[in-house]
Amino acid sequence: MRPTDIEALIAVGRPTVAPDGSFAVFATSRPDISANRNVGQLWRIELPSGEAHRLTRGVADSSPRLSPDGRRVAFVRGDAVGKPQIHVIAASGSEPVQVTDAPLGVGAFAWSPAGDLLAFTARIPEQGRYGSVEGLAAEAESPRRITGVRWHANGIGYIADRPAQVFVVAAPDLGSEPAYAPAPEPQGGSSAPAPRVPAEARQLTSGELSHDGVVFTADGSEILTTTDEIERERRDLRSPLIAISVDGTGERVVLPATLSIADVAVAPDGSIALLASDAGADGTDFVAPGVALWILEGDGPRRLTDPETIDLGEVGSHITAVGDDFLVQNRTRGEVHLLRVSRDGAAVRLRRGMEVTGHGADAAGRRIVCAVATNRSAGELLLLDADGVEARLLTSFGDAASRAGFVVPRELEVTAPDGYRVHGWVATPEGDGPFPVLLQIHGGPYASYGIHLFDETQVLVDAGYAVVYCNPRGSAGYGRAHGRSIRGRMGTDDLVDVLAFLDGAVASEARLDGGRVGIMGGSYGGYLTAWTIAHDHRFAAAIVERGFLDPETFQGTSDIGSFFGDEYVGTDPAAIRAQSPMAMVGRVATPTLVIHSELDFRCPLEQATRYYTALRRQGTEAELLVFPGEDHELTRSGRPRHRVERFEAILDWWGRHLPV
Repeated sequence: MRPTDIEALIAVGRPTVAPDGSFAVFATSRPDISANRNVGQLWRIELPSGEAHRLTRGVADSSPRLSPDGRRVAFVRGDAVGKPQIHVIAASGSEPVQVTDAPLGVGAFAWSPAGDLLAFTARIPEQGRYGSVEGLAAEAESPRRITGVRWHANGIGYIADRPAQVFVVAAPDLGSEPAYAPAPEPQGGSSAPAPRVPAEARQLTSGELSHDGVVFTADGSEILTTTDEIERERRDLRSPLIAISVDGTGERVVLPATLSIADVAVAPDGSIALLASDAGADGTDFVAPGVALWILEGDGPRRLTDPETIDLGEVGSHITAVGDDFLVQNRTRGEVHLLRVSRDGAAVRLRRGMEVTGHGADAAGRRIVCAVATNRSAGELLLLDADGVEARLLTSFGDAASRAGFVVPRELEVTAPDGYRVHGWVATPEGDGPFPVLLQIHGGPYASYGIHLFDETQVLVDAGYAVVYCNPRGSAGYGRAHGRSIRGRMGTDDLVDVLAFLDGAVASEARLDGGRVGIMGGSYGGYLTAWTIAHDHRFAAAIVERGFLDPETFQGTSDIGSFFGDEYVGTDPAAIRAQSPMAMVGRVATPTLVIHSELDFRCPLEQATRYYTALRRQGTEAELLVFPGEDHELTRSGRPRHRVERFEAILDWWGRHLPV
């Protein structure tokens, strides 16, 4: 793959299956360099034949959900000014009807069991902000008074002055006549514009709390949601589950703030299931958090899965109720398996050898449809029977990537000096070599490299580099103890593991040139890259991207600074400095390219600029590349042209310092 071949990476979103199992609807998304944005539409696919056709022709349609009767599809599409709004079409295809007109767009949404209502969340701006007063520019707004321990979020910006509230709106009658704008009167007077939506949404919540997610109870009388309060003194990751009456008569607490809740689902019998973790007595224990499946019972939540061995924390994961059971996604050794979990906690793995994407699956009858990624495709639909015995891919979106060209990495396991087994992969160009070697390090730390087709690796291999990457201690997918092993000890076992894997990979294949190596990583990977080059000087050059580089300043600048550093490097000043790349920068002699995004609030820009400045002041060769308008997600969802320019800069850097 070359940098521009990112257009061939077609991702598949969470499918929605008709009640009779006869068809499914899903969305695709891919980067488009000419449009300079991610584009995609909804598709309808017949089951079990796999015959598929585009259902919509919008620019970036997403998140389809079928109505309970299977006749309508609600989905998200940008309105005239690009704000994401709910639209509804007939499942057989029709002109979309815009249902919401939220000033900043909508978040989560759900159908009511009767199909007569749609519930959704939407951020409501404080008066005078975010365009609520025409002609008032952002720089002319009043100052913000901040009294809590956090105030912003990566990808959003300020959060206190636009809390997310819960709304309901009547589902549109797709057979009704549309509204028309009245013509001007001959005697003058302005004509009123046609209504943009057929019905006005009704706001059910208000106040400073933000609400996350909406799920109707089985009888449709209440909406389940979690709330997020900006803490005044210290961070607390736990959230209560509340039920809001659809008729607006009030709300009740279903579960007090005892767990950190990631997803909520309601089974056909009315039972409530949660993806959640125990954040400890202080509410901030998030290192390898142990996300598990829970079910609410009369005396409180009961855990169904063991978080020490089953990891349900893949970002964006959902629960799917299937009769009395639940489908969830377990990440393990670079794969994400679909599990069917019963009420007694018995878990059956339905499929392996691929990654079920974090958006999950849907099911009807004995048919399960899930979005997956493989080592040959960024996204496909997989059809399974209820037992997972029969399975086949329904789509072939990976053909586009095949035409662009890629290699299938080789799996490898290496023993570290202390006897620990380190698992990862080696991707090598075709030919005899020897090839210069690049060591890639993932973010997180509690994340993982997987088997899916990965543009970060493929572009480098296409340029002539052998790429080595692994999941060191601290990563996800190898048990909770593996993930928690570097807590308060960053830069110890994780450093040992990545270097051991590099050495083992070079020793395993004569085509890898161990005398010509580079190192690169982003986020936590940027941390470990910066840490490594302060302790090991074998590398011809390094790339430190969007890094967690100075725990001391991270506390007051990052959107997660109020707890991340405390949990990972501790609170003792000496211990913090002992784990800080910034404190060790004086040891770095490796030429270093520092890459960062201007609007990164997860690892703020100051982490990069201060690190880069320190390198230059001490005479270490360094360059800084800053992307305007991008945040921490540049490499995954940034503007396609920026993604291409980033690749080009990376290839230029390696071409100068580690030529092939």
